[in-house]
Amino acid sequence: MDLRIFTEPQQGATYDDLLKVAQATELLGFDAFFRSDHYLTMGGDGLPGPTDAWLTLAALARETHRIRLGTLVTSATFRHPGPLAVSVAQVDQMSGGRVEFGYGAGWFEAEHAAYGIPFPPLGERFDRLEEALAVITGLWSTPVGETFTYAGTHLQVTDSPALPKPAQTSIPVIIGGTGKKRTPALAAAYADEFNVPFHNLDEVVPILDRVRAAVAAAGRPAESMTYSVAQVVCLGGTDAQLAKRAEAIGRSAQDVVADGLGGTAEQILSKLAAFADAGISRVYLQVLDLQDLDHLEQIADQVLRRL
Repeated sequence: MDLRIFTEPQQGATYDDLLKVAQATELLGFDAFFRSDHYLTMGGDGLPGPTDAWLTLAALARETHRIRLGTLVTSATFRHPGPLAVSVAQVDQMSGGRVEFGYGAGWFEAEHAAYGIPFPPLGERFDRLEEALAVITGLWSTPVGETFTYAGTHLQVTDSPALPKPAQTSIPVIIGGTGKKRTPALAAAYADEFNVPFHNLDEVVPILDRVRAAVAAAGRPAESMTYSVAQVVCLGGTDAQLAKRAEAIGRSAQDVVADGLGGTAEQILSKLAAFADAGISRVYLQVLDLQDLDHLEQIADQVLRRL
């Protein structure tokens, strides 16, 4: 099972904070460093303010060497698909082919209002997401020397040179969520990985079953889709340590044990084993206290190295 570190910088983090976490992620042997793509805090003052997801990843691409880098997930409402395809392809080149692209319709209305970003109704957001996926993946996959054209309801692209190309033959696309119809269909059409964020195992299983059915209906091999979850992580070797770490992220020890990967290493390993039995091969560990690098080291020593 891959363990990836997943951060929420909009809650309050500088680039230097993220650099320290990313470099610790690499040093300690985790598979990847991911970050959210948000511009507004969801609690607290958010100081010193947000950092841009793709600017951050471009810089980290030059300051790391092994780990995968990506977003969970980039909002389709934030950036025009054409320029976004250019940015992500460039970051992939800068990293030597280590980028993964999480993409979603966008959901946080207050964030859009705070920065003057249009926020269409849900149905239109999904329509735009579908067209954006067609454009972005089309631009990346168009052979060098050929052009890309697309005529959609919301997006029109005419004779694009479709440059630059990513370093990878194909940048992995991650789609996630809990939608019952359009989300599984979009995943089956475009995604290499499907992610279910912040749900317990009994809630995850029926979601994955819908995606597996959509993958089969699309004629794809079952093994062509990777299934993952995101879970808040809070490891405590003692009750006191667990309570302190939970308090630092605004939770109780009981909550992180019940609703995430919380507790002792044995409790966390037991939950990971249950996820693995359900077909989950990748877990994003949501790390909310970015100052507690000892926490990452403890997870690596007591959990990662025992998988």
